[in-house]
Amino acid sequence: MAWAEWEQLKAEAGAKHATRMQLNHLAPAAGGGDGDLVVHQDDLGAVGHEAHILYEDLQKKADIAGAGADDGGSGSTAQAGAALKSRGFETGAALETTVKVWTSQVKSVLQACAHISNHLDYSKKRHAEDDAQIGTVLRGVDGAAEPVSKLNEYFQ
Repeated sequence: MAWAEWEQLKAEAGAKHATRMQLNHLAPAAGGGDGDLVVHQDDLGAVGHEAHILYEDLQKKADIAGAGADDGGSGSTAQAGAALKSRGFETGAALETTVKVWTSQVKSVLQACAHISNHLDYSKKRHAEDDAQIGTVLRGVDGAAEPVSKLNEYFQ
């Protein structure tokens, strides 16, 4: 390969790289903000409240296993499944399986709602306690706020 050919290939490769785009960061979204996640206590409370409402509604309205329960506690769907199964209908066994799967799925959703609600309630309470603790720690013996110069010592 001749020197001139080498220089030409280098120039072509450089020209290709000059036109490519490289994204080093994301531009700020319209409306401001630096992209940091910000959650306010009211937001946590609202989400936790909605999860609790969903839990209560689902618990009341999605119980097909217990709906129309007899003295033994079997719901009407389970009773129908057992009756059909005892008369040799395969639909009875399928209906019983449906009740078991449905009940399992409803319990999973109920657990998720309870977990969300409880976790957000806990987070909200814990952050309030942390804020109070930080406020207490950052006060001097006389109860006055620590000066900025003193606070800088904590970060160095």
